[in-house]
Amino acid sequence: MTVAAYGMICARDRRPPARTEQGRRPVTDELVRVYVPATVPMLARLHAEGLRASEAHAVTRDLREWYAEGDEEELEYVAFTRAAQDALLLLREDPSAPRRRVVVSVDLPAAAVERADGVLGSSLVLLSAPVPAAAVAALHTDGAEAVADVTAAVDAAREALAGDPDAQFTVDSAEDHELEWYDASELDLLLRTAS
Repeated sequence: MTVAAYGMICARDRRPPARTEQGRRPVTDELVRVYVPATVPMLARLHAEGLRASEAHAVTRDLREWYAEGDEEELEYVAFTRAAQDALLLLREDPSAPRRRVVVSVDLPAAAVERADGVLGSSLVLLSAPVPAAAVAALHTDGAEAVADVTAAVDAAREALAGDPDAQFTVDSAEDHELEWYDASELDLLLRTAS
């Protein structure tokens, strides 16, 4: 997905961006856009249980400092892409899940989102509770044409993280596929399409 295409998607599902304060727990009730990696089975449980995820990605202070010349849209694209990469690792942990990356765009109170570390360039955040369905702004998943490449990337994901160039090439092939956008109200349609 190009930055321009991502920007068009953001414009459809965006509420005003929030800024977090320095420190581990921001003291504000503003909403923060967070990108949660997920799987299709996790989406199937969304209404009943919320989205159970302890880690996600967002535009953090560390990301801003690392990518100082990037505008808000570019920073969001980085966080979104990292969530899609983490979805590969979730798929590796669940062999029965359909081989489609899922990213859920959510708007959460800043107090529910913690900085995970202080590593320059990190977009990783910790979530203090399951994400309620009402917080979902949009859903993103691979289309059918990406399944073969995603399946191969799932098998190569850990090796790619360890620096294996061949494995990274395989993961990059999956990342060439843009995730399809669904409105939050289209969850049932997405589940029928992706299952």
